[in-house]
Amino acid sequence: MNFLAPMAFTFAATIPVVVLFYLLKRKRIVKLVSSTLLWQKFLAESQASSPFQKLRHNWLLVLQILMLLLVILALARPYFAAPSRQQRLLVFILDASASMQSVDVSPSRFEAAREQALSWLDSLRSGDQVVVLEAGPTTRVKQSPTSSQTELRRALKDCRVTDGPTRLTDALKLAETLTRDLAKSEIHLFSDGIATGLNEFETKGLPLFFHKIGKRGANAGIVSLDVKAHPEDPARRALYASVANYATNALETELELKFNDQVLEVRPLAAKPRETVSVVFSTQQAQDGVFSMRLAAKDDLAADNQAFVMSLLPRPVKVLLVSKGNRFLEKALRGAAHVELATANALLSPAREYDLVVLDGVLPAVWPSGNVLAIHTYNTNWFTGGGPVANPAIVAWKSTHPLLRWVNFDNVAISEGMGIQSNLWATPILEATQTPLILAGDYNRQRIVWIGFDVLQSTWPYRVSFPIFMANAVEWLNPAAAYASQLQVKAGLPFRLTLTQPADNTPASVKPPDGPEQKLALENGATEIVIGDTSRQGIYHLKVGTNELAYCVNLLDAAESDNAPRAELTLGGRGKVAATTLRRVNMEWWRWLAAAGLAVLLYEWWYYHRRTA
Repeated sequence: MNFLAPMAFTFAATIPVVVLFYLLKRKRIVKLVSSTLLWQKFLAESQASSPFQKLRHNWLLVLQILMLLLVILALARPYFAAPSRQQRLLVFILDASASMQSVDVSPSRFEAAREQALSWLDSLRSGDQVVVLEAGPTTRVKQSPTSSQTELRRALKDCRVTDGPTRLTDALKLAETLTRDLAKSEIHLFSDGIATGLNEFETKGLPLFFHKIGKRGANAGIVSLDVKAHPEDPARRALYASVANYATNALETELELKFNDQVLEVRPLAAKPRETVSVVFSTQQAQDGVFSMRLAAKDDLAADNQAFVMSLLPRPVKVLLVSKGNRFLEKALRGAAHVELATANALLSPAREYDLVVLDGVLPAVWPSGNVLAIHTYNTNWFTGGGPVANPAIVAWKSTHPLLRWVNFDNVAISEGMGIQSNLWATPILEATQTPLILAGDYNRQRIVWIGFDVLQSTWPYRVSFPIFMANAVEWLNPAAAYASQLQVKAGLPFRLTLTQPADNTPASVKPPDGPEQKLALENGATEIVIGDTSRQGIYHLKVGTNELAYCVNLLDAAESDNAPRAELTLGGRGKVAATTLRRVNMEWWRWLAAAGLAVLLYEWWYYHRRTA
């Protein structure tokens, strides 16, 4: 038998005190009587000089000592440890994503998960080692393998919940690496089970125990927010938001829109259970600033009830078209918003004065240094191939990509394309059976859109999708738009900012939304700032030298807002891990001892009153 609180045996010092009370003589009360004939024995005892008397056998004393022993044993928390033949390695994964801030359990799911993990430490066998992982948007090792209860409790208490989405894949990969070659190992995940993308673990055979945290899903949240120029009035700004109600009850609340702390509009909002409502605001904007949106819903998760977006006023886009002559393309580019178009027959310089360069079937003598829209031409460093492909049939296009917003390729025929093998930097957004036809991506800090066919040798210029695509391409390739997208960060992901000039002992600092200003150390010659601490959503203020800017960190994750706890984890099509309950290896006996002590106390009370009645 072992004891979790052996210091409780110091209360055994109370047993001699009880015995002492039985050794003391009773204090007599003075009474007047007519004769002492019948009270001789009493007078002999009262006249004794010693304050103590001989200890006599007394069942009340025995019962009281027995009760004290049972209480002391209960306080010492005895337990019988399960037999252990081999040491184990246990990996504790504490889910620190935004949904763990839900308050359907008190005080929150995250705190309940932490308490459950702490209680598991009491059941460790001698020699067991534990690793503590904090699984938020990124996985952090809070404690390497150790048997020290002090270090493990410190590591668990040091974990912090974030405003970012769940990313359990990296945590499970690390846990699988740690336990792969061990016969005795366990992975304990303390989470609400809101996780996707775990298919790769279907055949891994992980020794995974899923401890479900949470009781219900009663939440509504802002799941998307974007700002664009108003399609009917370019002088105004349009904000597009989506609000999802994941509760089982209808939602009636208000949606508030602010610009730089100034309330612009408060709009009533209603949504049916499991319904997503789209909302559009239209407003004037006189300067660069931050739009913030707040949902006044009383639900279990507050992290998704607000969102922020940096809005920069549109500026002219300087575009250079290098072409032998293409009126369709030139007209489509001029029709895009805020375009200042220049044309040329050849390109002999990097064209640094232009925001983007459009190459229409022209191989330049010097490739431009900025963003490029290349049509029926390419740089040999981009990919291999280039042979002709006759009549490529369009089979698929990526309609979710920003370049293909409101664009489709129905009834578009192409007489000839270029057969290439795309590289990792490029994403195919339009594909034929034999080859990709349109690619988009970043290569050596350039944004590139490549069209692998001559648009004049196709029916595309006669379709309405052609000018729409060109407008989307100008917006996507515009360096100002890329800069604006840099100012929107997913919670938990690093913020990156390219410097216009290399740092040279330049002072820099960042102020998070809920903390003090923090100094940043920039190396001499650095061309980029990377800030990794974005665990809290809100508006961050960055100072670099004399320049100051703000960037926004948001959750905006529909899967995270759907905060109903899952009864099982899905690992691929067939792999599933059902939620388990807390198992204790060591059996404690203090409850039974306390109950026995109470029974003895009640019996002592009954025996005393029966004897004195």
